[in-house]
Amino acid sequence: METLKVDIQNDQEKKVLLAFLDSLSYHYRSDSDDYVLSDDQVKEMVKRKADFLSGKTTSRAWSEIKQRYEGV
Repeated sequence: METLKVDIQNDQEKKVLLAFLDSLSYHYRSDSDDYVLSDDQVKEMVKRKADFLSGKTTSRAWSEIKQRYEGV
């Protein structure tokens, strides 16, 4: 499988391209900027990463997390 990234300039181009892909029954996914993070959210993520890398926080094995939520 190969990925092709296309920079769309406006809504009309997006509509035309998606219609074309749909007409060929192509599978595609669209990434949008609808989930833009605020400055405070970015700062919090950077802080959490720094805390993790410096050993101030810990992580758990996926098997432990999965076991805790079995049956939910």
